[in-house]
Parts: sequence; structure tokens; C-alpha cells
Amino acid sequence: MLTAQLKQKYELAERLGSLLNTTHSTVCTIESCTGGGLAFAITDVPGSSAWINQSWVTYSNEAKSQLVGVKSETLKHFGAVSQEVVTEMAQGGQERANADYAVAISGIAGPSGGSADKPVGLVWFGIASPQGVQTFSRCFSGDRQQVREQAIVLALEKLIYCIVSSQ
Repeated sequence: MLTAQLKQKYELAERLGSLLNTTHSTVCTIESCTGGGLAFAITDVPGSSAWINQSWVTYSNEAKSQLVGVKSETLKHFGAVSQEVVTEMAQGGQERANADYAVAISGIAGPSGGSADKPVGLVWFGIASPQGVQTFSRCFSGDRQQVREQAIVLALEKLIYCIVSSQ
């Protein structure tokens, strides 16, 4: 199963790279629970330096604030795993990288850390594009690795959709 997931991830990353190349666009990633996995998938494609120049792993709240400008008030009021935080992560990353697209991911991969309101497996995504920021969430099942892998695949799929639909 992991081999199929790796193949799927690579194929999506290749498609993303092709779209970014064709549209002369760039992307950056701002990741929390995926720990740089999305950036790794994107940079695994030869030629990726043409479309990605920056990426951040903002695992702690302090990193989210210091590196991409998430307001401490937003973190305090809504928590790191929230629509509001991924919106600020995506906007901050897009601005700092001067990228056309930015993908922000923050979630609870587990096995602990969940609550009734924010269960293990909950992941929030923010995609900043020239048209603005889109946010969405999913609650994935499985262990820590499975949650993270599913989040990376979904982020690639949604970014591809965002680029295709803006053409």
C-alpha cells in the first residue's frame, strides 16, 4: 500500500510541476503536521527548482508567528488547527516567498493531542492563489503516518485543481 501511495504522490507532484511550468507559476509550502512532507514530494520531481523556492516547517506556534507572521492572537483564540490559522499561514508564506501559490497545512496527526472539538486526524488546509485564499478541512482516519500521507496527497490534488480552475 505504501508503494502505491508513494507512486500516487509522485505522479501528483509531477502533474503539479508540469502545470506550474506551463503557467510560469511558483508555489511555496507552510507545513505543520506534515513536517515538510509536501515540500519533499514537490522537490522529488526533477526541475522543481523552477517552481518552488521556499518552504517552511512551522511545527510550533512560535514558528508559525516568527516565520510566516501568524498573529499570536489568532493562535490563542482559535488554536493552531483552525481555518483562521491556515489562512494566515498561507497568506504569510505567499507574501514572504513572493509565490503565486502557497499551501498551508495544520492538523492533529496523533496518536494523541485530539479533543472532542478537534479530533485526531483533523487537518486544516489553506491555499493562497492570485484569486485569494481557499480553506478546507478533512478528518482522516488511520495512524499518524497514514494521516500525514493522506494530507499530503489531498494538498497536491487541491492545489492542482486550484491551478487548473484558474486558467
